[in-house]
Amino acid sequence: MAVVTVEAWAGRTVEQKRRLVAAITSAMVEHFGSNPQHLHVIIHEVPKDDWGRGGVLSSDADATPADGRQAGTLGASGRSAR
Repeated sequence: MAVVTVEAWAGRTVEQKRRLVAAITSAMVEHFGSNPQHLHVIIHEVPKDDWGRGGVLSSDADATPADGRQAGTLGASGRSAR
């Protein structure tokens, strides 16, 4: 038995998830020798406000400060640019 877990931001359609599960299953059969009947694919969707990177929530990362740096990036002093 094999388990593949996909962590992704929420918002994909059911059809996109179907295609992803089929593609992952196909790849695991071809490259890993998995039995498709024993392969589990888990899609764990995470809202952007529950996901952070570089000290910033992904839901906040869309806002760009006036100095052009992405929110939450560190300046030359090592302090947050926010």
